[in-house]
Order: sequence, then C-alpha cells, then structure tokens
Amino acid sequence: MSPAFDILGFGCVAVDDLLYVASFPQADAKAQVFRRDRQCGGLVGTALVAASRLGARCAYVAPLGGDELSEFALGRLRQEKIDVSHVARKPEAFPVHSMIVVGEDSGSRNVFFDLSGVTASRASRLPAALVRSARVLFIDHLWIEQKLPAVRIARKAGIPVVADFEDIAHPRFPELLALVDHLILSAEIARQLTAARPARAVEKLWSKRRQVVVVTGGAEGCWFRASATAGHVPAFAVKAVDTTGCGDVFHGAYATGLARGLGIEERLRFAAAAAALKATRSGGQQGIPTRPEVGRFLQQYVTHNP
Repeated sequence: MSPAFDILGFGCVAVDDLLYVASFPQADAKAQVFRRDRQCGGLVGTALVAASRLGARCAYVAPLGGDELSEFALGRLRQEKIDVSHVARKPEAFPVHSMIVVGEDSGSRNVFFDLSGVTASRASRLPAALVRSARVLFIDHLWIEQKLPAVRIARKAGIPVVADFEDIAHPRFPELLALVDHLILSAEIARQLTAARPARAVEKLWSKRRQVVVVTGGAEGCWFRASATAGHVPAFAVKAVDTTGCGDVFHGAYATGLARGLGIEERLRFAAAAAALKATRSGGQQGIPTRPEVGRFLQQYVTHNP
C-alpha cells in the first residue's frame, strides 16, 4: 500500500507578524513601518508549506487551541493543502507568535518570538500507524519526550527522519540528535554543537547511523556528508529581498526531494534553488516558490552557467 503522506510534520507552527522598515534601527532609535503582514510560519509549518507547493503530500500534527492565532495557523495550512486532521485541540495550546522586523535595504530580519503557548501545552504521542503512513518524518526540537517514540518508530520502519533544530538546551536533546538520520543544521547550531566551522562540523556530526549530515551557510552554500560522498554545494547567486524562512524552505525542499527519491547532490541543489528563489521575494511563506518555478529557475541557471 502506498503511504498516505510524503511528509508528516511533527513540531511547531507559528504566526508571524512582519513589520517592514527601511533598515533595522540601532538601540534606542525609532523606525517607520512602511508595511505589515501576518503570515503562518514556524520551522515545521514553513517547511511543510514549501513541501506542499513543491508537490509533496503533507500532514501536520501537534497541539493547537481554539484561539485566534491557532485558527489562523490551521486555516493557512488548509489553504496550502496540508492535512491537519490529526491536530490535537487543547485549550492551553497556541502557536509560536513571532514579531519579525525586516530591513528592506538588505533583506535581513530580526525575529522576536513568544513560546509560552507551546511550552504550556503537551503534545500527545503519535500513533505508530500514523508515523508509518508517511515516507518522511519531519521534526524540530519541541516536545522531545513525545518525539522520541515517534522517531524510534520511524527508524525501525525504515522511514527517514529529517530534522531542523534551533535549540539544543533540553536535557534529552542528545538522545534525539543521535536518532536523526537526515540532520540539516544551520552553521550556528552546528557550531554550538561542535565548536567547529561548517566543513569540520559535518564530519564531527557524522556517524554510521546517519544517512546525511548537512550544514547550511546561507549565501556560502552548504556542506554535506553522505555514506558514499561528501562535499560543498554553492548557493545560487540572487539579490536577496527578504531571507525570512529561507532555511525552513531549504528543509522542506530537501524532504520533498528525499520523498521523491532524488540523489543527495540533486536533492541539495533542489533545496538550494527553492531557498534562493524564496530570498528574492518578500514574506515568509508568501514568497515560497512552486515546483514549476524551481524547475524553470534551475533550467535557466544551467543555461546561463554551463
């Protein structure tokens, strides 16, 4: 029987209020807001939106409440054709709420986030049948006690586990880290874990239990190690307008390529192209490209850079 989902996402979804200013101000200064927007975000939420737009069948599972922020997040996920029928509704739960200030001069952003609705809630353990219904399990660093059984079920069933971690402080984080077989980390998180630069960090994070380790460096590209190969994939040269969500898009595109059966280097180029296109557009999820757009971008890039 074919799996019900290409990617099952277990982790945070966020509601992001974006404020656009000419440039990010210094301390104790003022800056005029030229425009504002509200979008759905979060590590897992944005990765799933990217994956869905790139053609993957996706499902989201984590606790949410009945408040305005939860309803906004669920509504946006549904609009993106992401299955939310497995979301547990808990009155104390609501999404991560972020305020993002984007400097339009460089496309850089500063994120201020509130985790109170996430830390107050407790995710339920995922049924084994639900985990086995996906080609790929995608996780972040939240609700580690509930994630560990799901990850073990996935690994035992031969289902790849793709992870995006932004916080390594939980006492059981090393246990979760050791179980992930497709580990994709930012250069900063990799540095915190290994005290090494990206190329060396990849080697330090590698083990025979993993399939792939990737350390991303934004405009510097990414470094990777797989069982039979290792190397560096350059980033695509684009004019950045807004880098909000680029890392999450990279993760979602990678998971899509994995579910589709792409080889490691093709998978990484596909992810890098999706992230590069996102950087040329304003907004977090709003700027995520579709599969045809990424295909055209890759074809044009090869044509102009033989």
